Amino acid sequence: MIKNLKWLLLVSLSLVACNNNDDDVVSAEATVVPGSANFAKYVALGDSFAAGYSDGALFIKGQQGSYVNVLAQQFKLAGGGDFKTPLTSDNKGGLLLGGNIIAGTRLYFNGVGPVAVSGNPTTEVSTRIVGPFNNLGVPGAKSYHLIAPGYGNVAGVASGAANPYFARFATTSGATVVGDAMVQAPTFFSLWIGGNDVLGYATSGGVGVNQTGNLNPGTYGGNDITDPSVFASVYSGMVNSLTSNGAKGVVANLPYVSTLPYFTTVPFNPLTASVLGGGSVPVGNATIDALNAQLYGPLKNALTYLNAGSRINLLSKTVSNPLLIKDESLPNLSAQLTAVLTGDLGPQTAAFYGAIFGQARQATAADLVVLPVQSVIGTAPTALDSGLGMAPPSPLNKFGITFPLQDKHVLIPAEVAEIVVATDAYNVTIKTIADAKGLAFVDTKTIMNQLSSVGIVGNGFTMTSTYVTGGSFSLDGVHPSPRGYALIANYFSAAINTKYGSTLPKVNLGLYPILYPASL
Repeated sequence: MIKNLKWLLLVSLSLVACNNNDDDVVSAEATVVPGSANFAKYVALGDSFAAGYSDGALFIKGQQGSYVNVLAQQFKLAGGGDFKTPLTSDNKGGLLLGGNIIAGTRLYFNGVGPVAVSGNPTTEVSTRIVGPFNNLGVPGAKSYHLIAPGYGNVAGVASGAANPYFARFATTSGATVVGDAMVQAPTFFSLWIGGNDVLGYATSGGVGVNQTGNLNPGTYGGNDITDPSVFASVYSGMVNSLTSNGAKGVVANLPYVSTLPYFTTVPFNPLTASVLGGGSVPVGNATIDALNAQLYGPLKNALTYLNAGSRINLLSKTVSNPLLIKDESLPNLSAQLTAVLTGDLGPQTAAFYGAIFGQARQATAADLVVLPVQSVIGTAPTALDSGLGMAPPSPLNKFGITFPLQDKHVLIPAEVAEIVVATDAYNVTIKTIADAKGLAFVDTKTIMNQLSSVGIVGNGFTMTSTYVTGGSFSLDGVHPSPRGYALIANYFSAAINTKYGSTLPKVNLGLYPILYPASL
């Protein structure tokens, strides 16, 4: 799918030393002042972004390049103290629990696509490391996890009741993330949380539950959307605690998931007659003719008879064609399709077709196909993946072409809308509380919108959200690249300067690569 990106990567991976003409970078001789902020004891709370997660894993280099670590170095120029991070054991990434691998190693780009670095993880979750730690970013954490006692209890990791990353550095088995922050008496804090309150739902293709209306997060699943009222209550309580001793801080809102490469890289219409590049999947003229005659044509006719003809159209040889997907929001026409097709196919085969295509349609630009699908298109569904309890036979055994991609593969518009509503509600809470408490505020929603449209220029680079070559995101399609984290840090610095009158300098983005190499 991305072989055509190889030549671009060879250019963009190099660390280019550019002339810096940006007016907002403070010279080495300038005096850096904190303004009304006090950076002596800085603590950072959040999720994987604060932790420095990148390329699908947590590893030393990534942690050292997290936006909060970059910020902490800038804070030192204005009286900031030491900033301690709970470093992992290696640069491979991944986790062990009792010697068993529970998280794999990080990804790197091998010139063709992302692959995992070789070797096994060495970071053992059950080996607690001694803090206190200033960086309290916990990969996978949702808002309510930061106040949950036992979230760092190693005994609960195997069952999913606790977080393996927090279990390594929580002060006690019953500690909370906010509690471990407060015992350090912070004078300044950063809080960027809430992304995971919708992200699990999004990355699973909406295979979760929208828990709006359910005020008990103890009943939520990992892929569920957090009720906005729960988020508001938790967020307000956290900020009240963090500011209770007069600490100042910076908070950030949340971007829409639709701006992340994880949801924008795989096109909805990659099926072509020939190789066109840009992620196309060549089907071939003869195959298109056969598919139209044997599958798409009969389905189109049957659905038209059922007043649902817009679900399927014939494949074209001249333009890119959409993927075949299942849309669980559609009326299920399985029984009706079976009845219509029985005369031509017989009752058994007609029932099979009805089961497969009862909620099938072709994708549109409003559908978000998740990143892992780039390696799924055209492959044969297993009995588990098919949702039928059996592997479909040929010719109905090519995902996205002759067999619909399933719920986990695509965010349909109804699911996107649920995520947008929740995200908007969370963002109202964040901005309202930031204003009420006099905190610096970073509008990451606007930043991501810009990255995913026209791009952002800094230090001679134009950064975008384009997968692999855009410079902003790592190979997992969700978490920033080294340069992406530096860009975030610069926006946080700017917001702090604006709010508190400090003069924190921005870092030179040219000093940060867009991807990590295989060997670190």
